[in-house]
Amino acid sequence: MSRPSEFRTAADTARRLGLTVRALRVYERHGLVRPGRTAAGWRVYGPDEVARLHQVTALKRLGLTLAQIAALLRGRGVDLERLLAAQEENLSSRKQRIDRALHLVRRARARLARGEILPADDLVELTKETVMSDQPPGPEMKAIFDKHVDAERVKHLHPQEWTAADQEKASAEWGALIAEAERLKDGDPAAPEAIDLARRWMAQVRKFTQGDAQLNQQLGAAWREVATDPKASQQMPFSPEVFAFIQKAQAAAGGC
Repeated sequence: MSRPSEFRTAADTARRLGLTVRALRVYERHGLVRPGRTAAGWRVYGPDEVARLHQVTALKRLGLTLAQIAALLRGRGVDLERLLAAQEENLSSRKQRIDRALHLVRRARARLARGEILPADDLVELTKETVMSDQPPGPEMKAIFDKHVDAERVKHLHPQEWTAADQEKASAEWGALIAEAERLKDGDPAAPEAIDLARRWMAQVRKFTQGDAQLNQQLGAAWREVATDPKASQQMPFSPEVFAFIQKAQAAAGGC
């Protein structure tokens, strides 16, 4: 029998497992976990519930949907062979991309070691392959953005459908900015080069926010929470050091 001390609140359980309280609620709605209740009606999670949550997160990483996880945990048939084959194909594709990225980075470093300057086209190709990913954000990062950002406001500001060409262009533009920030992040954020980067960074953000102050505040709140969340920060397209540097450079530029 579990001792009372082994039961934890939803917030404590989420923190210990690297999840969000919202994720726990979603899992509960899908019948994946059934937390206990205190006399006051608060949800609590004991050893059995925590073990089940470990199972759920492990199966999610294999690419199963919540409906498939629910079916599997209830003993119903799920085509695991097909799912694992798809996961293997996905990992193989990512490995090929990582191998190509490593080749590009090593080639670029060799050219810099010889005192050569990287052409703009090479820099764009490098950043496309190494900085911006076509992979969707992880569940922790997505949950934070869903919490802060008004999706209907985004749709209103961007009524046109977002195409693959749009994504490729945005990825290349952001990739170049992030690569420049990685190069400057250990320097003075108030230096002219850093301030110029901060202004171009914010100009890129405004392409998405369309100058909407509320959306800009929502994005800022989301990124700040992502940067301080242990799991979500690992899913950022740039390092926390770059994020901190850009914030300081923006402050030095007067908020751009």
